[in-house]
Amino acid sequence: MGTTITGGTHTAMRTEDTGGSGHDLRHHGDAEVRDEGAALTDLAVNVRADTPPPWLREEIAASLSSLAAYPDGRAARAAVAARHGLPVERVLLTAGAAEAFVLLARALKVRRPVVVHPQFTEPEAALRDAGHTVDRVLLRAEDGFRLDPAAVPEDADLVVIGNPTNPTSVLHPAGALARLARPGRVLVVDEAFMDAVPGEREALAGRTDVPGLVVLRSLTKTWGLAGLRIGYVLACAEIIADLERAQPLWPVSTPALAAAEACVRSRALAEAGHAAHRGAADRAHLVAGLAEFASRGVRVVQPAEGPFVLVRMPGAAAVRRRLRELGYAVRRGDTFPGLGEEWVRVAVRDRGTVNGFLKALSAALG
Repeated sequence: MGTTITGGTHTAMRTEDTGGSGHDLRHHGDAEVRDEGAALTDLAVNVRADTPPPWLREEIAASLSSLAAYPDGRAARAAVAARHGLPVERVLLTAGAAEAFVLLARALKVRRPVVVHPQFTEPEAALRDAGHTVDRVLLRAEDGFRLDPAAVPEDADLVVIGNPTNPTSVLHPAGALARLARPGRVLVVDEAFMDAVPGEREALAGRTDVPGLVVLRSLTKTWGLAGLRIGYVLACAEIIADLERAQPLWPVSTPALAAAEACVRSRALAEAGHAAHRGAADRAHLVAGLAEFASRGVRVVQPAEGPFVLVRMPGAAAVRRRLRELGYAVRRGDTFPGLGEEWVRVAVRDRGTVNGFLKALSAALG
């Protein structure tokens, strides 16, 4: 059962954990392109196409000569700290952002965790696996999935939210997120896709004035390193120490450390910035193309700010199956709490790929 929480001009639904509430929290976009889906054009996985770039592959390959030694993360940790203007004590390198969710769930002593949905489902899955009872704040399509800080229960001592949020592609104002901070509360902001936002506007990474703030970053999305597993946590030194104690020894491999160090250099940051602008233009092209199907019931959540868009369409499950027959994979939306079978998530790709997809979608819509 849920209770409606109203604040300001927005309304959100708060629900208690009911063992997943019918949502497959472990389903992710890669499931759409495994096995028989491997030959499909991939619009299901939110990893930038044509990555990693050659220079990054060379950096990773060069690290292989050091595999006989145990990983030493000091240089990479210092590089990440410098990138965000923080002391190294406020940085923890992880085997992807997903490991960070597990560490948070296991290491932090919290009584009432709240996850703001729809969003990436691993945070809630990790919390539940660690024995926590999880409350959900469900943002509504009618409100454009925008956050109202008043919808979050005042006594929540752990709040998790994405920015920009997967799968809605909503970019919440940094000020609204900062208003969620409270004494005695840990505020976890998943910024795995923030480097795909031009200028990283609304980012909280590097902020030290927000109490209890924990920011998660991933290097797998922009740089195509999902198979290497590299990300990091930014937080106060006390939280970092707690998380580090929960980590196994040498959790990040030498090749992943080399990638982390390379991806925060000025050259890489400039390239990521250019890619973010190209991605924004490609996203606008995708959104404009989808708007052509408005008379057939297709709606896009706007404004979209991430490298993907959330789309509502009638008979989405059947449309998704027909798209597969036509050679395209998109991400089902019904595994995200707060969404149903009428939703799909579509990754932003180059214009040629998008044009082919739009042609297929026209046929799939029947």
